[in-house]
Amino acid sequence: MKISTSTKALVLGGAALLALTSCAANEGGSTTGDNGDGSSLTGTLVGGGASSQGSAQEAWIAGFQIANEGVNINYDPAGSGAGRETFQQGASAFAGSDRAFDLEEIAAGPFAGCSTSDLVEIPAYISPIAIIFNIEGVDSLNMDSDLVAQIFSGEITTWNDPAIAALNEGVDLPDLNITAVHRSDKSGTTGNFTEYLAATAPDSWTAGSIEEWPSELGGEGAAQTSGLVDAVTNGVGTIGYADASRAGDLGTVKIKVGEEFVAYSPEAAAAIVDHSSLESGRGTNDLAVELDRTSTESGVYPIVLVSYLIGCESYADAANAELVKAYFSYIVSEEGQQTAAEAAGSAPISADLRSKIEPAIAAIS
Repeated sequence: MKISTSTKALVLGGAALLALTSCAANEGGSTTGDNGDGSSLTGTLVGGGASSQGSAQEAWIAGFQIANEGVNINYDPAGSGAGRETFQQGASAFAGSDRAFDLEEIAAGPFAGCSTSDLVEIPAYISPIAIIFNIEGVDSLNMDSDLVAQIFSGEITTWNDPAIAALNEGVDLPDLNITAVHRSDKSGTTGNFTEYLAATAPDSWTAGSIEEWPSELGGEGAAQTSGLVDAVTNGVGTIGYADASRAGDLGTVKIKVGEEFVAYSPEAAAAIVDHSSLESGRGTNDLAVELDRTSTESGVYPIVLVSYLIGCESYADAANAELVKAYFSYIVSEEGQQTAAEAAGSAPISADLRSKIEPAIAAIS
């Protein structure tokens, strides 16, 4: 059979297009097909969890769905605790969480959507937790961990307290009551914040690393990241803690590390992750980071949130496995990390960390 010149050109052009889209699929986690966008992925992917990831998830979903028009992704930023519970119940295919499942939780199981108890937990979103405050005329304050602990435990109650003044010479501190705002819901951000206090100021912070704020500590509670930021913004003399991308125009705290006071930044947050190690005793594809909160390395910011994507290593539903694998691959790619950095101010993961994450995602089946 003779092929016309025009037909031959069409075939060769189609082959070239397939080759190009195949390469893109290998990089982005999707496969070629006839959706008109080079991807054969279809279906709905349901996830939920950390509200800290909210802005990043919106950007990731938009980018992934442009490249995979047959896929619809729903992410509910209901909080880390809610996300882990929903995932464990099998009501979502993946979770976003500001902490990994601990070993006891994994052992207790079960995970309804998984065909085994093995999890893939990857640190995909790295961001400093900013200590934010609202005092008229004051944009920045210096604090050490002991001072932060005493404020949030209710021991220091006014802004002109001598302990605050001693670290902020020349700052006009008002004779104003402090209202410390905390998360009222179960929150991974609270877990990371209190883990820092427990590690660095154990004498002043005796509540330990907790995700749910103890009622005996008092203060004002607010649900989710947006609620806490609103409470600090609309209050007078308020102070709270939130993902740094949500700090806006509020005053922020520089934290004492070694002999210097360090402002939060994506670079300083990434630096402490790279100075930390992975937790021992976990599965091959469970990449929980053991943060060194007590580091005195120059330029590191210790109140950092490492937020995870959590999925099954082996799914009961093959369709979920395919979609989660592709979506996770996009998120940790250089493109995905830059997208989050631009949308949420997060710190892109390092090449070294990506080299550990990619095999874990590849193991999803």
